[in-house]
Amino acid sequence: MEVKVTNENNKTCIKISGRLDTTTAPQFQEVIKPLMEGEKADIEIDCSEMDYTSSLGLRSFLMLQKSVNAKGGSLVLTGMQPNVREVFDITGFSQIIKIQ
Repeated sequence: MEVKVTNENNKTCIKISGRLDTTTAPQFQEVIKPLMEGEKADIEIDCSEMDYTSSLGLRSFLMLQKSVNAKGGSLVLTGMQPNVREVFDITGFSQIIKIQ
């Protein structure tokens, strides 16, 4: 998995490439930790190159969503591949996290 973080127009943009699973979720959590500990954050995550997410990956997204909500920010996932979107739909995460 590869994670790239940029800042554009007062928004943090994250691009995930590859698999977000038990092996790589700790790396993703290290990337999002400063965002969860910081002030109000508006975050957009480009998932167009994310091939897979495990339950630990879903947990990471949920932790980030809760943190963003508590600070009055926003979290949006974009470009999600159909197989990954299906996991979000089946688990109900697409009702919790905004997906475009």
